[in-house]
Amino acid sequence: MGNGVQEGSVRLREDAEAVLSGAVSSKRDHRQVLSSLLSGALAGALAKTAVAPLDRTKIIFQVSSKRFSAKEAFRLLYFTYLNEGFLSLWRGNSATMVRVIPYAAIQFSAHEEYKRVLGRYYGFCGEALPPWPRLLAGALAGTTAASLTYPLDLVRARMAVTPKEMYSNIFHVFIRISREEGLKTLYFGFIPTVLGVIPYAGLSFFTYESLKSLHRGKKRWREEPYPFERMVFGACAGLIGQSASYPLDVVRRRMQTAGVTGHQHGSILSTLRSIVREEGAVRGLYKGLSMNWLKGPIAVGISFTTFDLMQILLRQLQS
Repeated sequence: MGNGVQEGSVRLREDAEAVLSGAVSSKRDHRQVLSSLLSGALAGALAKTAVAPLDRTKIIFQVSSKRFSAKEAFRLLYFTYLNEGFLSLWRGNSATMVRVIPYAAIQFSAHEEYKRVLGRYYGFCGEALPPWPRLLAGALAGTTAASLTYPLDLVRARMAVTPKEMYSNIFHVFIRISREEGLKTLYFGFIPTVLGVIPYAGLSFFTYESLKSLHRGKKRWREEPYPFERMVFGACAGLIGQSASYPLDVVRRRMQTAGVTGHQHGSILSTLRSIVREEGAVRGLYKGLSMNWLKGPIAVGISFTTFDLMQILLRQLQS
């Protein structure tokens, strides 16, 4: 009798400990997700604001038939400043923030979750993932974020290439597009976006995580890299990711802005053929890439560095 009561008491205590452990683990998981969302949102906002004038200039060249050169790009920046004022260089940045804050928050948070899931699946819990799962985690994170925020990306592109008189604010863009071109227009360019995001996000996260892993292997006395080292790792990641996916970026911009630039709405292949026929394969599909080599590494470096430092800060505050 006494043994039965004692065994029942032990089982009850074990069940209670299991429930308590599960609750603590769930609370910790929720904190990690919220921490990733907050860090990702701040990282995206800082990175995109820093390079917004260069980004707007790049989009204007991408959606037009003008030949790109660094001289023409900086001339466009200068005349925009003279004619419309300094703040006009950030035109469309409010739409960018509306898109990039949820996009970056979702992408970084999803990446952390995919790393955990793939780590458990491949038996690398708490350790750096091997190359293929590392690449897959980045590609899945980018695809998830792009799928959930795509209409905001189209709105931002429209605001970047049109005069202030055409669209007064973000909501005006949504209203005019749905009324004049139909709601399906909000997803024009979605497929090339996803096709471009897979190599871009995959290679960016893969490169950054790989460089951090190499750093940890070589400098055992200092596991965490300095902020400037993180910036360099992020810059390398941005350079590789954006170079690999750039032609699809040009195609999606053409598809997104077809309604306001005089180009015909078409499929990926017809848009691709049109660009190659009118401007040539290299000049057309890689137009503005040199500017991307300037702004991309800066933006991605700031983004990854901000995310990591925010994660470290939030962990210290929680502990």
